Amino acid sequence: MAEARPAILVVEDEPEIRRFLRAAFVLEGYRVVESATGRRGSVDAGTHKPDLAIVDLALPDLDGVEVIRRIREWSPMPIIVLSARVQERSKIEALDAGADDYVTKPFGIGELLARVRAALRGAVRPASGSATLHFGSAIVDLERRMAARGGQEMRLTPIEFRLLAALAKHLGMVVTHRQLLTEVWGPTHAADTHYLRIYMKQLRDKLEVDPVRPRHLLTETGIGYRMVVDE
Repeated sequence: MAEARPAILVVEDEPEIRRFLRAAFVLEGYRVVESATGRRGSVDAGTHKPDLAIVDLALPDLDGVEVIRRIREWSPMPIIVLSARVQERSKIEALDAGADDYVTKPFGIGELLARVRAALRGAVRPASGSATLHFGSAIVDLERRMAARGGQEMRLTPIEFRLLAALAKHLGMVVTHRQLLTEVWGPTHAADTHYLRIYMKQLRDKLEVDPVRPRHLLTETGIGYRMVVDE
């Protein structure tokens, strides 16, 4: 029997953007459900049970953040925000409400499709984030707590392993400072962003070919970090 195609819910009030996204997603083999309002999107999320939702923030009735909150009350499905709002505050608010990623308009369809693939991969990955991560010549085995670079064993601290595991759970997607600090250091350290700067620098020095221009451990300025690994 043929495998069911993943379904994507698009909550977007601009018909032109909905048509554009539908054409692009159908071409990639996805099924598409379209909602022109926040309330409709909240209902469609429940009735169609999509594999992923793309939500605009500036909807005519509900704010997109409220749509995200309503979906998060019952579903862990990946949610990607697609919005013209570029302020850090808007991004953080959406991510804190439960969005997994954020793409700003105008956007490149190639990038959006890559974010969708990353989010869908993350949704089927074991919750532990246990995996072997490849960073060029460096390899990290999160399950066995081992790391090597160019065939030579390399020492990572327990906190560095925990930080990599937290990023690996959301591979390819932005993870906020607050999320990382809470998960790695605990809720009492949710504002201690200097911890992250120190440990991310250490990880880049150990894992990146060029720590100044990282390819795998990326900064989302003012918001958090994103991990991209070699397939």
